[in-house]
Amino acid sequence: MSTPEAPSDAVSPVEEIRARFPALERRQGGHTVAYFDGPGGTQVPRSVVRDMSDYLLHHNANCHWAFGTSIETDAALLTAREALADFVGGDPFEIAFGANMTSLTFHLGRTLGRAWGPGDEIVVTELDHHANIDPWRALARERGLSVQAVPFRLDDGQLDMDALEQVLSVKTRLLAIGAASNALGTINDVARAARLAREHGTLVFVDAVHYAPHALVDVAALGCDFLACSTYKFYGPHVGVLWGRQALLESLDVPKVEPAPEEAPSRFETGTQNHEGIVGAAAAVDFLASLGEGPDRRARLARVQEGLHARGQRLTERLWSGLGAIPGVTLYGPPPTAERTPTVVFTLEGQASEDVARALNSLGLFVSHGDFYATTVARRLGHGEDGLVRAGCACYTTTAEVDRLIEGVAATAR
Repeated sequence: MSTPEAPSDAVSPVEEIRARFPALERRQGGHTVAYFDGPGGTQVPRSVVRDMSDYLLHHNANCHWAFGTSIETDAALLTAREALADFVGGDPFEIAFGANMTSLTFHLGRTLGRAWGPGDEIVVTELDHHANIDPWRALARERGLSVQAVPFRLDDGQLDMDALEQVLSVKTRLLAIGAASNALGTINDVARAARLAREHGTLVFVDAVHYAPHALVDVAALGCDFLACSTYKFYGPHVGVLWGRQALLESLDVPKVEPAPEEAPSRFETGTQNHEGIVGAAAAVDFLASLGEGPDRRARLARVQEGLHARGQRLTERLWSGLGAIPGVTLYGPPPTAERTPTVVFTLEGQASEDVARALNSLGLFVSHGDFYATTVARRLGHGEDGLVRAGCACYTTTAEVDRLIEGVAATAR
């Protein structure tokens, strides 16, 4: 069933990419491990670890002092802002770092909420990871706001855009929407949602954590005011990234200690940051850019993401059709012909998701199980208790690994 990888002029061959990841040499139970857990966190190439190690061993210091390693740290953080700005299509002074997307979202919520009160509304979606739902619900409880949730369609996993249009109003202060579902792989029409929000003067916050590894982020094209992502989902360390329009980052009443910087984006970064992680975040962007060609980093990223998306589409089609042919397997979310990420979620009749994952683990196949913090999605699909099985393709996934997974699920079903 295995076939050679389809060539692509836009991105490096998959075997060349795989050579950069030591984790892919791991063996378990007599099998080479195939990592399908990328939606929960990808593996890391040598170049990212090298840059993080170099920083810690040779440049480690705190910021804003007049000695060598501190000056070098300031320069490294600016370099990282430039890299992540290229990654999202923004400006270096619109990039703030934090522990993770969830922490940044809670922090942004506290900031925005200082100007909101009873009568104001926030709109979220049922399709989202709860990191883009519960921070806003918490803010609503604290400030006396109301929260409206936009449903998704069970048959195809798509957000109900008509319902979104109906719920937005002059009372809506913020629309919090995911660019892509980490559970179903659905890619939302964020640009359309943002246009609808702007008609009511509503701010737009985009969770791009699952979207960013699979498509070129363009904050201008999306039309959003804030966007967050996490570098550990695209081959980097555990670091969160917040992009915000500079005028907003400079004007908002952000909670901060008095001596902390007043200028954006540093005013959004509480305490001493994870400097080595931020260096690694920049290295992750450079790793992706190195997989393609172009006149500058942004152009290379565009070509790479286009090539990886096409490659992921082919893998998704293969995985979807193979799993769908197995008796007892039920697939959820958009079909492979739809605009989606290479993330496939399914259940196996009569078996809890954890049991399926354990069986596949014995075959050297690493998949995620449970609700993936997309708790509302799992509940609405009727699997809030037993959970779902999720398999995600990354830049290092091969057709042979997809075939192994299909065969493993078939064996588990038998």
